[in-house]
Amino acid sequence: MNNDLKKIFNKANDKFLRSTKKMIYDDVSERCLCSELKLFLQEQLNNTIYKNYHIDNEYNRNCGHIKTTINGNMKEIVIQCDLIIHSRGENELQDNLIALEMKKSYQSEESKDNDRDRLCALTKSTHDKDTYSYDGKTFPKHVCGYRLGIYYEIDKDEKKILVEYYANGRMFEKYEKKIENAGKKRMNY
Repeated sequence: MNNDLKKIFNKANDKFLRSTKKMIYDDVSERCLCSELKLFLQEQLNNTIYKNYHIDNEYNRNCGHIKTTINGNMKEIVIQCDLIIHSRGENELQDNLIALEMKKSYQSEESKDNDRDRLCALTKSTHDKDTYSYDGKTFPKHVCGYRLGIYYEIDKDEKKILVEYYANGRMFEKYEKKIENAGKKRMNY
């Protein structure tokens, strides 16, 4: 599933970068950029088995309650991701697909690391009994189980992006891409 989700994201991201270069270089807000990315993600999802999932910006609810998760220090933190793809509770077997956090390169390292920690927590298994209460019938108290977390950093001055993929509570891949090279092969490192 992660490879499918990465392919969907990569296709949408290439179209997003080609379409929004001027907005990126004009330094529009993350919220504005996420709204644009959402359009391209929806276009890609519509042709997949995930077409019934929802893409939301700044979504902060979990079955009517504030979304929370547990960070690495076992502290409850409120979740409000920049962009998520989820079923809004309609699919009990796989409610959460993608959580994306977007940052500008000039933001503080602390803020960037907080987003990375959040993605680690969100991509932990729903069956982690030490942290989450999940019986296979009801949703866990804390949000988790996202199949893919994406940390997305935009460096408008260097005209590039950094993408980090997270799953199972850890980062497993990252790459940089020049914005001008959207649609071309990327370099992993």
